[in-house]
Order: sequence, then C-alpha cells, then structure tokens
Amino acid sequence: MKTEIETAKLALRNVNGVRPSTATETAPALKVAAPPTAVVYCEGNFAKVDGKTANGLVRHSQAYRIVSVIDSDCDGQDSGQVLDDADNHIPIFGNLAAAVVHEPTVPATLIYGMAPSTGKLSTEDRGVILEAIALGMNIVSGLHEYLGDDPEIAGAASARGVTIRDIRKPRPSKDMRLFDGSVAEVKALRIAVLGTDCAIGKRTTATVLARALNAVGIKTVLVGTGQTGLMQGAKYGVAMDAVPPQFCCGELERAIVAASDAEQPDVILIEGQGALSHPAFCTSAFILRGSQPDAVILQHAPKRAHRCDFPKMPMPDPIDEIALIEGFADTRVIGVTINHEFMSDGEVSASIIAQSHKLGLPVTDALTRPAARLLDMVVSAYPGLKQGPVAAAS
Repeated sequence: MKTEIETAKLALRNVNGVRPSTATETAPALKVAAPPTAVVYCEGNFAKVDGKTANGLVRHSQAYRIVSVIDSDCDGQDSGQVLDDADNHIPIFGNLAAAVVHEPTVPATLIYGMAPSTGKLSTEDRGVILEAIALGMNIVSGLHEYLGDDPEIAGAASARGVTIRDIRKPRPSKDMRLFDGSVAEVKALRIAVLGTDCAIGKRTTATVLARALNAVGIKTVLVGTGQTGLMQGAKYGVAMDAVPPQFCCGELERAIVAASDAEQPDVILIEGQGALSHPAFCTSAFILRGSQPDAVILQHAPKRAHRCDFPKMPMPDPIDEIALIEGFADTRVIGVTINHEFMSDGEVSASIIAQSHKLGLPVTDALTRPAARLLDMVVSAYPGLKQGPVAAAS
C-alpha cells in the first residue's frame, strides 16, 4: 500500500514541476519566477476534516512553495507521513516562531489552512495572523470573514506594507454575470467530481485525474470552485459558496467558458462542493446547473458514519446519491472514487469490489491505487479521447 501511496504522492508533486524545455540549444533560456514561499497555519486540525485546506496545499500547490505547516499536535513530524504515510519533507512546527527560524529568510506568506464550519477567525488565530504580519509576511485566507475588511488586521498590514488575499471575496455584484447558456457551446468534455459529503476528497481526486489525463496527451483544465483549489493555483474558477445564489451558475459558467476559450482543452474537470443531497449546502446544485456536465465522478467515504459536523445526519448510500444526481441533471455518473479514511488496505480493496458489483460502475481510490485506474474510468466512458478532442455530449 505504501508503494502505491508514494506513487500517487509523486504524481501530485510532479504537478508543481516545470515541463522540460523543448527549445533548441541556441534559444535563450526562459526564466520562470519561483512561487513565493509559504507557511500553512493549521493548529489542531492537520490531516483532519477541518484542515482540508492545509491537507490539499501539502499535497499539491502551484501558486506557493509550501515550506512548513503549523500544528502543535503534530510538532516535529513530516507532514507527508502524517497525511499519507509518505515523506514529503515539509516539516510541521508547533508555532510560527519555530517555522520562521527554520528557514534562511522569513517566508513570504502565511496561509490560513483551515476551513471551519463557522468560516470565522478565532481569537487565538487572530494573534497568529497579527504575528505573521509583524514579521512582514503576506496573508492568504479562505475564510468567509474577510481579513482585509477587519480594521485591526488591515491596519497592521498597511503599516507593515504586506498584502492580504481573501480568496473567498467575490467580485463586486455589478460585475457578476447571470447564467446565459453559453456553456453549451463549450466543445470540451465536461466532468464534475461530486461527492456524498463535504471535505471528502473531491478536489484531490480531480487533481490526480487532471494530472493523469494530461500525462497521456489529453489536454485537461481543472476549474476550481472552492478556496483551496484557488489557493493551489487553479487558473480558472470561483469560490462558489461566497457568490450570491442568483449569480452562482453564471459565475461558474464564466470560468468554464474562459478556460475553454483560452486553453482549447479536450476535457474540463469541475471541482465539486458539498453534496447534492446535503441540506446544509446548495453548491452542488449550482455546479450541476452552471457547468452542465456531460459526466460525473462521485467521491464517497465508506467508513464515514455521518456527515461532517452533523453527527445526527447519516451518510447517504452512493446508489441513492447517483440516482439523485442523474434525476436532477441531464448527466450520468461514470464511476465512483473512495476516500480511504479509517480503512485498511484490505478494506479498501474489499470496498472497491463490493461497490463496483453493487453499482455496476468502475470504482477506485485516487490516492492508494494507481492513477491509471482513474484514467481508465474516463477513457472507458469516452474512448474517443484516445484519438484527440471529443465533442461535448448534447
């Protein structure tokens, strides 16, 4: 199992690399600016559900070079070992001072790496943010509470000459657009990666799949729909849960059309949010309406007893979620991916076999099984992808 995990981890790390140059020896070398260094703050939550932003950034980040994680519960450990049982050489420290001392220079950025259900900053966290600003670090936050609008934090940042990036802060309402149906003109195959719950691995599965498709020459663009994907460096996307409902479908459509026009991809993957069946979230409905996906891949955690943060709300059966998705939108579920939390390798294998037999669909785990299985899930459903671009289903 560890070998398979390391293979998946390597695939994710390779996303951060620069492609080998195809220029001739006489051509001048292009200088690629290195991404800014960043420390991810995730006190008490790394490798847990509310630490999903930190978890995602440690696994994959194009926009920032993650140099360390802060979580006193895991002080002194390797973040890759804690998260995926495979070294990634990104250390975990107990506090910001230790993280800063470890580097030759003060890291450029502090990223707030948690996604609490409240979406707000605690008193302790506020102190860390102000400490980072005093050290001259820029701040990146995905909270619903915009730090740039906080008088104390914004004032400190202004005085120190550093920036605050509120990932979830949407564009002004006057600049938002309504859904107009232009997504139907996108020629790329559109696949949404949805789930049976929030914080279940949809973004990670989409990232692994994008890497696998691009590796075999199927040009793929991932459209982010949440704060973590945008922090990781998604070129196209929108934080769906921060947009007024009236504009959600239109803003997602805008991102997909922009990706199609600029990149001319074969496949556009759309990161899912929440779950269509989850009464606390409506983002899945907007994603299905706004992206009009040709297909869906469903992520499920077999050992998760109840929805995140909702102990009285049992997890749905994948078969019921599939029926709901296919009844709600003109699309089809082409496969299921497993989140292996609380599962042994043997249990993962047994679940893959059982779910595949029950659902009549291909099933895999994006992190503990070869990425080729995830790739096959898509290529089997759309064999035309092997030869080149495939037109979106009508």
